[in-house]
Amino acid sequence: QLEESGGGVVQAGGSLRLSCAASGLTFSSYAMGWFRQAPGKEREFVATINWSGISTDYADSVKGRFTISRDNAKNTVYLQMNNLKPDDTAVYYCAAAGAGGKTKYQPAYTNWGQGTRVAVSS
Repeated sequence: QLEESGGGVVQAGGSLRLSCAASGLTFSSYAMGWFRQAPGKEREFVATINWSGISTDYADSVKGRFTISRDNAKNTVYLQMNNLKPDDTAVYYCAAAGAGGKTKYQPAYTNWGQGTRVAVSS
């Protein structure tokens, strides 16, 4: 199971840190990802991190503003979001992929959280 937290309402230019706590799986064996779904749009890739935390990848729209990280001792993955923009408004989901390697490919993710809402006002 995956449980996200840390969403909320923030003004443009502000920051939020999302957390995703995992249970019931061998967390350190999984690659983790963050995805988001804005109203009326399909869910899209945001960021991914491999099992060890050494390798990451980001959507072009968030590069330089968002940072994904993980703490395998705490079974938790994070998404630090800085310089937020109104276009970042969405429900953010964390997901786990059993292969261990980072991936943008949604079907590779077998476990999904319920999501946490982020709203950025202009």
